Amino acid sequence: MAEPLRPLRLAGAGVVVTGAASGIGAALAARFAADGARPVLSDVDSSGLERVASDLGATAVVADAARPEGLVGAALDRLGDVDLFCANAGVAPSPDEQGWEAAWQVNVMAHVRAARALLPHWLERGRGHLLMTASAAGLLTMLGSACYAATKHAAVAHAEWLRATYDHRGVTVQALCPMGVRTPMMLAAGPDAEALLASEAVDVDVVVEAVLEALRDGRFLVLPHPRVAEHEQFRAGDRDGWLTRMNRLQQSLEAGRQPE
Repeated sequence: MAEPLRPLRLAGAGVVVTGAASGIGAALAARFAADGARPVLSDVDSSGLERVASDLGATAVVADAARPEGLVGAALDRLGDVDLFCANAGVAPSPDEQGWEAAWQVNVMAHVRAARALLPHWLERGRGHLLMTASAAGLLTMLGSACYAATKHAAVAHAEWLRATYDHRGVTVQALCPMGVRTPMMLAAGPDAEALLASEAVDVDVVVEAVLEALRDGRFLVLPHPRVAEHEQFRAGDRDGWLTRMNRLQQSLEAGRQPE
């Protein structure tokens, strides 16, 4: 028997968005504010964050997403309750030892620590909503960036575990998994990302609309690019065939050709 839907009403909701100084985070914050939410926004980019927060009349908290406990405390003090926490901050660093550590801390442990800080409040009140920005790389892979692909897979796995563990107790967990999105992060990701993602990249407004639809119907995977679901099904049904196809893409990148 299907569980009843728990749509989230944005009007009056206390909402936290990390990585809110630009890109997906800023676009989500703008739409949430327009729909009547009470946003608390966070980023390490203080100037960008203050600009976005000032435009929206939102509260700004400069904080490292990898250590969100102080942000959660500040948001609870400011809002009373946090109805929706968007763990949106992410990094795509270089593949050296420091890059792997940064990717692990921001792409994975930020989500773990946010959930750990929020769950006691949500379980006590019987409801809460956690939207984790992962990536299509967390369902498929990302050629050219092992640390990005691996940590985004971990983020999706953690979101799945939370959903399976707490859904019956009123906590809704969703994973946002876009492919290319025209944001500063994508533009800085390098030529391999440009070759792989640019042709199907979407504007942030497409991502925002997908998120709003998902907040209404409670689906776990939020996929602004419908082809991601097709790719994931192919990967699950024929892992060897999928890996062969991905290796051909890798070879085309190494040869300096656009992938077919």
